[in-house]
Amino acid sequence: KKISDVLQKSPPKPGVPADLQNLLTQHFGENRSVIEIEELKLSDACFLPANDLTHSFSSYLKEICPKWAKLRRNHKEKKSVVMLVLCSSALRSLELIKSMTAFKGDCRVLKLFAKHIKIKEQMNMLEKGVFHIGVGTPGRVKALVEQDILCLNSTKYMILDWNWRDQKLRRMMDIPEVLHKHLHILHSVYSLLLFLVLRSWLVKFSFC
Repeated sequence: KKISDVLQKSPPKPGVPADLQNLLTQHFGENRSVIEIEELKLSDACFLPANDLTHSFSSYLKEICPKWAKLRRNHKEKKSVVMLVLCSSALRSLELIKSMTAFKGDCRVLKLFAKHIKIKEQMNMLEKGVFHIGVGTPGRVKALVEQDILCLNSTKYMILDWNWRDQKLRRMMDIPEVLHKHLHILHSVYSLLLFLVLRSWLVKFSFC
């Protein structure tokens, strides 16, 4: 079915945790055991309320992260970010960075996408400076995580740009190449969670 036909029959619905869990199960289900699939499931406590499609990006972030100023001040670690925002493209990343001005305050935002930015440049910036928010595409984030340049230990929030649609009405999870890389970076986060949950540490996921 065409996406336009589906949207004509029913209005767009905001993403919910079950959507993400179902995608993980479908993607990894054929190659993993039942026990391994169960390990991919996170409790509802790991998810924040999704954007109900009435918020702007800044107002949504203010609602889910009311203590952002304190988190920003306390973050001193290099090679990491407090908040990681994943989008479908570089252009969409730039749009979100511009739209979050009212929220981010006095913090440093790192662009994590490939367009016009070499990975070595991003590596140098992560190694030498402290950044609070990372906004980019799953492919570039995946590459930085795999090379141990971007560490997720300090990440408290992972925001998925789930509800936005491009000119073809596709959400980020409707684009095959984005979906593949996105699920693998999420699996990296999940694997880290299984280890760090013993320390009562959780990444909070949300759908904007």
